Amino acid sequence: MKVLGSDTEWHFTHRGLPHARPRRSITHARLLKQHPLVHTAVQQTGFKRVKRGFRLLRVPEPLPAAEPRDPYFPLQWYLKNTGQNGGKPKLDLNVEAAWAQGYTGVNVTTAIMDDGVDYMHPDLKYNYNAEASYDFSSNDPYPYPRYTDDWFNSHGTRCAGEVAAARDNGVCGVGVAYHSKVAGIRMLDQPYMTDLIEANSMGHEPHKIHIYSASWGPTDDGRTVDGPRNATMRAIVRGVNEGRNGLGNIYVWASGDGGEDDDCNCDGYAASMWTVSINSAINDGQNAHYDESCSSTLASTFSNGARDPSTGVATTDLYGKCTATHSGTSAAAPEAAGVFALALHANPSLTWRDIQHLTVLTSKRNSLYDAKGRFHWTMNGVGLEFNHLFGFGVLDAGAMTALAANWRSVPPRYHCEAGSVNTHTEIPQDGSVTLRIETAACAGSGSEVRYLEHVQAVVSANASRRGDLEFFLTSPMGTRSMILSRRSNDDDSRDGFTKWPFMTTHTWGEYPQGTWTLEARFNGGSGPSSASGWLRGWSLVLHGTRAPPYAQLQPEDPNSKLAVVKKAHEDNALTK
Repeated sequence: MKVLGSDTEWHFTHRGLPHARPRRSITHARLLKQHPLVHTAVQQTGFKRVKRGFRLLRVPEPLPAAEPRDPYFPLQWYLKNTGQNGGKPKLDLNVEAAWAQGYTGVNVTTAIMDDGVDYMHPDLKYNYNAEASYDFSSNDPYPYPRYTDDWFNSHGTRCAGEVAAARDNGVCGVGVAYHSKVAGIRMLDQPYMTDLIEANSMGHEPHKIHIYSASWGPTDDGRTVDGPRNATMRAIVRGVNEGRNGLGNIYVWASGDGGEDDDCNCDGYAASMWTVSINSAINDGQNAHYDESCSSTLASTFSNGARDPSTGVATTDLYGKCTATHSGTSAAAPEAAGVFALALHANPSLTWRDIQHLTVLTSKRNSLYDAKGRFHWTMNGVGLEFNHLFGFGVLDAGAMTALAANWRSVPPRYHCEAGSVNTHTEIPQDGSVTLRIETAACAGSGSEVRYLEHVQAVVSANASRRGDLEFFLTSPMGTRSMILSRRSNDDDSRDGFTKWPFMTTHTWGEYPQGTWTLEARFNGGSGPSSASGWLRGWSLVLHGTRAPPYAQLQPEDPNSKLAVVKKAHEDNALTK
């Protein structure tokens, strides 16, 4: 099989060897390397990728509602919250406003990268895109879930129903974008993941697939630091640059289910600027107890309260069944994919960056709050509110489609390597250490950045207990992002962080010129930390535009986020 469509890279499978084995096949690799037509041969190593869904005990299925015609629609509080099951009325995705505008996801395909999709399900079969589907776990074009007695492989089917379950057919509920299509990419049902399975999945049919939804990632155990390998990263970068005929594929990622003991900036998929990282809230606005927090989260949707089965996510299930207990940030990411499908129906010319800008500008604080009072809503330097748990707020489908319909694509994006500090600095057990970078943001060069999108602090550090490390990045406009929080389960004393790209979206729209400060400290949790360690250097990478991004847009509401940010940019230009 070709790798990413290349004519020079191939993936070979030896049918005489087990699917997974503990040792390398040195003899077979040596034979390949000796062949005159082979330049390099690398055996794929396996690694763990886990589904992001909080697993519940089975509960009795609710009785079907008499109306509307989709019996589970009254249970889909995330689509229309009337206060059912103790929820907060109107705390939902506001999809009815988008539907009323005539946007239902027509001609948009979302790929569910998961354990398969039950494409014969009566609520999915007419919205299934077989041409864009593939099974990379078994290498065939039929990504049907493998049967298990406990229905473990129901994950992808549940996610698919959230996006594109049919409307008014008397089966289960309705998808966010019920006239859109779903493709099944089965790639999560083998003993180990490999770089090529991930890469081929994320690069599969990039001109037929618009959105890729991923509700999985490295193990959410609070001690893993892991991300995309080489081929997978190439596939994602190629997707955003070349997919959708140059407009860029949209990769939606579940931020993770590690709870307060984990930090999604240690997950290189969710923390990537090429992906849209989505967290979740429950039906009354608070965070779920499994939610991770990090500065790379862009926005939130909804999922279950975990301890109350009646507040789960209602969607399709295996073998034509329905469920009301889909859960975790696994359920949150497909909801976002559905909202983005509505936006692409409103404006098929949106780029992958346009989707991220629209997410920032139309997401709402609404009633979202941190149940433990750790993270509060904060305003950045150009008037955008953000929260360390929820990003820029909960997606608002009606607001997004309305703005998308008259959107003008943002100016070109530039990448500025803004400076570095390479000294080794000891981190004190009490207090903190700060390292500063003064930057002109590549002014006068071809890569100048004046208006920020993503910011990366690429950090190297070691500690006798990595989990006690905390990092903060402060922008020239005073916005302070926690780019790494304490992880109580992480007792690593060997690997530390080596040029790990911690990303923040909190400075979106700000001006990057000036002094950036990285602060490192130890946090022992309930008591002082006994850890010791060194900050071995860091570099600052700025991503954004040279021209003001919203100059061509005319805000209809003078109090909207678009109006606030645009005015801030105009006022700043007058002072220059």
